[in-house]
Amino acid sequence: MRLSDLLCFHPVTIQCHDNPDADTIASGYALYTYFVSQGKDARLIYSGIQEIQKSNLRLMLEHLDIEIDYIRQPEELVKDMPGQMLPGVLITVDCQYGAGNVTKIPAQNVAIIDHHQIEIRDIEMARINPEFGSCSTLVWDMLREEGFEIEDKKLGTALYYGLYTDTNQFAEIFNPLDMDMREGLPCEKTLVQLFRNSNLSLHELEIAGVALIRHIYNDDYHYAIIKAQPCDPNILGLISDFLLQVAEVHTCVVYNEWKEGYKFSVRSCVKEVQANELAAFLADGIGSGGGHYEKAGGFISKALYESSYPTLHSEAFFSERLNDYFDNSRIIVSAECEIDVSDMQIYVKKRMPLGFVQATDILPVGTPITIRTLEGDVDMVVEPDLIIMIGIKGEVYPNRRSIFEKTYEPTGEPYSMAEHAVQTAYRPTIHNRADRTVLYLSDYAKVCMANGGTHIHAKELTNRVKVFTRWDAEKYTLGKPGDYLAVRCDDRHDIYVVEREIFFKTYIRK
Repeated sequence: MRLSDLLCFHPVTIQCHDNPDADTIASGYALYTYFVSQGKDARLIYSGIQEIQKSNLRLMLEHLDIEIDYIRQPEELVKDMPGQMLPGVLITVDCQYGAGNVTKIPAQNVAIIDHHQIEIRDIEMARINPEFGSCSTLVWDMLREEGFEIEDKKLGTALYYGLYTDTNQFAEIFNPLDMDMREGLPCEKTLVQLFRNSNLSLHELEIAGVALIRHIYNDDYHYAIIKAQPCDPNILGLISDFLLQVAEVHTCVVYNEWKEGYKFSVRSCVKEVQANELAAFLADGIGSGGGHYEKAGGFISKALYESSYPTLHSEAFFSERLNDYFDNSRIIVSAECEIDVSDMQIYVKKRMPLGFVQATDILPVGTPITIRTLEGDVDMVVEPDLIIMIGIKGEVYPNRRSIFEKTYEPTGEPYSMAEHAVQTAYRPTIHNRADRTVLYLSDYAKVCMANGGTHIHAKELTNRVKVFTRWDAEKYTLGKPGDYLAVRCDDRHDIYVVEREIFFKTYIRK
């Protein structure tokens, strides 16, 4: 569904979820702005047991000139309507019509725009993308799809703050489009600072204090778990940040329970545990999680949790998952380790088109860059012999000219992700950290073909492996069961992980 598909309806009513937060307000405000710009009669509303009380949200409405109507009795909204149904279209934003967190208003036509796990499946007009950190990002992307550029600072600030709050002050960002929106919006940062500094109530301060008194601590793996009372997700981050300052705590999980599920925050201060990866592990199959290496978080669906763990209470669940995580994760430091290859098979790289870019063709030597991909950000510095490769799924990885020349043959043909990659959901970008300019990597790429000179030892993984490659001794690459551990035959310290799907598309047994 596109926003333009809804222009045939009149009027347009946009409904935020009950007890609104900054993300649903920002998303609804952006939709309201779009439909008004298209000449539609639009209205932004919310319902629930009480009006907006939080000081940061009241400041947001006031300073950004957001008009939103509180509907105390939804039946009053439709009592004089034909069939007692709302005419035109009702769009629920940051929530799903019929779900437990939004008052159900009878309507002739309903559309859903949301970034949570799918709960309601019988609404035909829906755009639900759980991969985004905020609904603000989803709406921003839909606006761009319609060619609607955001130039108004108040609207930009609203969307920025929506993402800021829904990702725990950007600690839980893991989708590249979240990052692109954060960096591309016009925004009044002083207002965001004002909203942020009005975010904590005395009651929430008490919640944080009480939560810190009760904790579970594992001395073997130096992790701590805290269950807090229901509160704003940012409070979970506040508790996590404080807990991680305890000398004995290297990793922590702070969570609370809501009607829809469990919201949790993850922190790590050791390189052997990336918070974003741990968050994804905790929510695997029952929710979603991600963020940064040090700060992350996620959400676990109550329905999926209860169907998967019907007899396990939440504290036991997090303890068991953390123990499983640490018990079954092997760490390999490539520079210090020589893998026993006696039980590994030899494979050769298939002759297939890949992309490559000579880094100095784009930016001068010494330029600090961040390459943004679906798999995350990769920080590099442009070096004279740096080659940046683009794999068959759009994944990006570094190479040296000496190794490249032994392994690949350039064809001179321009590279096209649409033609040469099987994954084109996001085009990798290069962010110049010196001047903040952004370039598309594929615009500079050429095609190369493997020449059959790459021989590796490889075997399928049966447990989780974290590999610190020679390229980056601070951030590991994760290998999951089913993926492949690879070692170059001519360099036993060149150790890396290849995702299962990519491995069979890229290598063939010799």
